[in-house]
Amino acid sequence: MAAVVDKDACVGCGACAGSCPCDAITVDDVAVVDAEKCAGCGACADACPAGAITVE
Repeated sequence: MAAVVDKDACVGCGACAGSCPCDAITVDDVAVVDAEKCAGCGACADACPAGAITVE
């Protein structure tokens, strides 16, 4: 499992990157998840104020 970002819903705030214990998320205009680093824990989805991240 890995986190997936809805790029249309992402506001680029960086809350997800700050919450990721695996350092798997970078943010430029929108969040991007490195699936190889992602543990699928869901911390980013819980932290996202826009509800733009799901774990699949």
